[in-house]
Amino acid sequence: MGITTKSFGTTAKGEEAKLYILENKNGMKAVFSDFGAVLVQLWVPDRDGMLGDVVLGFDTLREYEKNPTFFGSFIGRCGNRIGGAKFTINGKVYWLEDNDNGNCLHSGSVSYDKHMYEADTFTMSDACGVQFSRLSPDKEQGFPGNLEVEVTYMLTDENELIINYLGVSDQDTIVNFTNHSYFNLEGHDSGWIYDQEVRIDADAFTITDENLIPTGELTDVTGTPMDFRVRKALGDGIDANYGPIRLAGGYDHNYALNNTGRNAAFAAELYDEQSGRLMEVYTDLPGMQLYSGNFIRNGLRGKGGCTYGKRAGVCFETQFFPNAINIESFKSPIAKAGRPARSITIYKFKVE
Repeated sequence: MGITTKSFGTTAKGEEAKLYILENKNGMKAVFSDFGAVLVQLWVPDRDGMLGDVVLGFDTLREYEKNPTFFGSFIGRCGNRIGGAKFTINGKVYWLEDNDNGNCLHSGSVSYDKHMYEADTFTMSDACGVQFSRLSPDKEQGFPGNLEVEVTYMLTDENELIINYLGVSDQDTIVNFTNHSYFNLEGHDSGWIYDQEVRIDADAFTITDENLIPTGELTDVTGTPMDFRVRKALGDGIDANYGPIRLAGGYDHNYALNNTGRNAAFAAELYDEQSGRLMEVYTDLPGMQLYSGNFIRNGLRGKGGCTYGKRAGVCFETQFFPNAINIESFKSPIAKAGRPARSITIYKFKVE
């Protein structure tokens, strides 16, 4: 177990970036950059003990400076969509960047994955980790409040990648952080994820309008292609003749998780029969976006010179519900001034 660092090059602004390589006693490795606090590589053993990198990404810093697909990204101040690119807090209207059909997606074109972070590493008896931090100033991306941001990644000897999020603001604001890694458990360079199987502990999902903004209505998954309560292949319903599927071009939907509370609870799992790799997702957040990589550009050059394409990876983005700030019935993403806003997500890897 241990932590090593190496250079990741220089940004267009002249900032020196590094890679932080976490390794546990089983040989599993997670690689992060202090540019964007992004997950660059995730090496996980298969049923034969062979390591494979299971997240889509790039080889160079320059590519992460662009990264229109958000590979491995730390997303903030508010993940997912805000309808009309505006919201109201304490009677004041705040306008955001319209970067998604009249709405704001992932807080605009400069999300939290486009900034440099301070980095601090640590080791424990059964884990090691890196904490990235920065100040997101008042009105950055249009949001109120100077927000102290921390995202801590920890790799345990139980093959868990634990993500702890923390935000503290001097004004009431939105805090809805998420991770936008694309997983392919057969290997990032193995092609499509149609045969990989998903289970989600959710009885309902948030129905949306034509621009994928939730209306406030929860829809029962029973009898629909949205039902993942029993594990099934992603490809079984990804092109189904079902309104929400047609609208999103596949899966790009927020699930209302059944088990939410103060502690991280089981939310979902992804299984690849070819490799035997199984990933379980745990969180204390109320929702999770299942996104099947519908808008990855075919022929996009990825790590090691491979090419990615539509549906080469799948995301499990834990979150407050999209547009929750504008829908009273949804759990609020507002963080009160001076009160720490915390959340946790765990990706745990096993073999079957």
